[in-house]
Amino acid sequence: MSTSSVNSLKKRLIWQILTFQVLLLMAVIAGFMALLTRADLGGKFLDADAASVAAGAIRSKPGGGLTLVETAQLLAMRAESPDFWFIARNERGDIIRSGPVPDAYRNIGEHLDRIAFGDIRDSVEPYALSSIVRSVSTESGTYTVLAGGGRLWSASFAVFLLANLLLLPIVLIVVLIPAFAIPIIVRRAFAGLSDMVDQARKIDVDRRGARLSDHRVPAEVRPLVEAFNGALQRLDEGYERRQRFILDAAHELRTPVAILQTRLESMDAGPLRNRLLIDSNRIAGLAEQLLDLERIERDDADFISLDLVSLCRDVAADLAPLALSAGCDLSFAPGVDQVLVRGDAGAIGRAVTNLVRNAIEHAGGLITIRVERGGVIEVTDEGPGIPERERERIFEPFHRLQPRDHGAGLGLHLVSEIIGRHKGHISVVDEPSGGACFRINLPAV
Repeated sequence: MSTSSVNSLKKRLIWQILTFQVLLLMAVIAGFMALLTRADLGGKFLDADAASVAAGAIRSKPGGGLTLVETAQLLAMRAESPDFWFIARNERGDIIRSGPVPDAYRNIGEHLDRIAFGDIRDSVEPYALSSIVRSVSTESGTYTVLAGGGRLWSASFAVFLLANLLLLPIVLIVVLIPAFAIPIIVRRAFAGLSDMVDQARKIDVDRRGARLSDHRVPAEVRPLVEAFNGALQRLDEGYERRQRFILDAAHELRTPVAILQTRLESMDAGPLRNRLLIDSNRIAGLAEQLLDLERIERDDADFISLDLVSLCRDVAADLAPLALSAGCDLSFAPGVDQVLVRGDAGAIGRAVTNLVRNAIEHAGGLITIRVERGGVIEVTDEGPGIPERERERIFEPFHRLQPRDHGAGLGLHLVSEIIGRHKGHISVVDEPSGGACFRINLPAV
């Protein structure tokens, strides 16, 4: 189970509200039941089934009058309650009596046509006068039955049972409806938070200035939103200050580096001069990389159709002297005559240049630039290669394979940013002959 699921505020609110409601209902029901059991309702109730049993045993005679049939239900009733008795009257006024009818009820049969329903409780043991009056319809007719001497129930128990039967559907309704309604209510209350989460997921370093909206956000959460927006504001300001510093530093570096390169070129040829030229070129490259990062973010020029073969041939020609001075061989091997893509020629050229410079500084030996169909550019070398676990991380800014490696760790990051801007992809694979192969895939025209 995830931590977010365990600490879900939505689930806690739902369960706590439902638990409180159930406990409150249980307390009310328990109190009500306790009140009923302690109440002195007095007397005994006769089981209402007695009237149905009596009516089921009565038959009408063809010539008039009523007769009694010893049905199984009647026999069972008399076996359980030997004092069971009843008086019944039909719609024509025929009357039938059975069992030890108490003297108090002997003459009431004449008036049963005026009584449709009744419950009489006797409060003195043995509760012989407890009786019921019911109107029962059977196949042989409709009878008004006065019955007694059957199974007796306590008045408190009867009320208790009836109360339970009435409360059960009420409890189910009160519990089940909130069980469905509360999650919907809570979910709607948290809808603003869901929108805020979606907004937060879209915030990225490349889309600065975004802020979370507090629309439909609960008032209790609004201070958190304001604090988060304040943190984003401070981060944006810090990022802008860093970018201004990098740009200023890069611009300031260009002039002294250009002067240094001019003076080095005027020196006599020799190993020291070559080494100093390589170092100065590295400094100049670092300044250009810092400026390129800014150009990528701000450059919104329209792409044009360009030929990768011609572009990579120019890069190879420009970098050949640098490769020779570093003791490397630079080869250009196009697999086709022309490969057209849409993009920024200057940016793609800088990307390929950075890959070649990286190979010159870290690999050495033979460096090959290849262009294949489908917008594929490959820069291969004969160096030690790149470990598979590092092949994704090398494109992160300021990441280097070893702490003492040359460079600032921006060249490959710049390449990744340029290729991403062109909707392409760059990856590192093993070269069959050894070394590393940087493969660029650009959408071909």
